[in-house]
Amino acid sequence: MYATAGALAAIFISASASQAEDLVFMLTNKTKGTLERFYTSPVGIDEWEEDVFGDDVLGPGESIEITIADGRAVCKYDMRFEFTEDSDFEDLEDTQDLCEMGSYTITAK
Repeated sequence: MYATAGALAAIFISASASQAEDLVFMLTNKTKGTLERFYTSPVGIDEWEEDVFGDDVLGPGESIEITIADGRAVCKYDMRFEFTEDSDFEDLEDTQDLCEMGSYTITAK
């Protein structure tokens, strides 16, 4: 009985150690426009995941902590930023290794 409990504990510990950690970074909007939608997707995936903001927006000069808890053990993500119509900014896309970055700042060109 103790051998079985020990084996189950070892499996549980092994499974827990192999789970991916959440990817957390600070997103800052340094444009004069309001960021309405923010999509991410691991590089190589052909479709965007759900809008990270949901019902929220990110106004000019604001920052928000973003957590990507998709269970994947990847660092390179494609990102798509969509602004409100009255912002007069075109949508932006970028690809970054988010594990190496503690923050990402959107700037206007």
